Amino acid sequence: MDPVKTATEATAHDGAGKNGRGERRRRREMTSENVRYFLPQSGNSGDKPELGQEMTNEGEALVQAFKSGQVFYTLVAWKAVPELTGNEPKIVKQALSRS
Repeated sequence: MDPVKTATEATAHDGAGKNGRGERRRRREMTSENVRYFLPQSGNSGDKPELGQEMTNEGEALVQAFKSGQVFYTLVAWKAVPELTGNEPKIVKQALSRS
């Protein structure tokens, strides 16, 4: 198994298991429409992430990070929303589409 996963590969499998009561958890889809890619801000040491230039996709972020010998950051914005399951209200997270 390859230890390196893209954002979409990681979320396709993570969190889709059983919830301890024999039921499958509802998957929160995180797609490329939800993930944003950033290079670090110039002069950033990496101790405190500071977002610099945004890349249009993961491939571009990988290439630019490789060329410059630096890391890149992925960012997903989440919104807390109510969900009613039977008579049990829950607060769940919903990934926002990038705009």
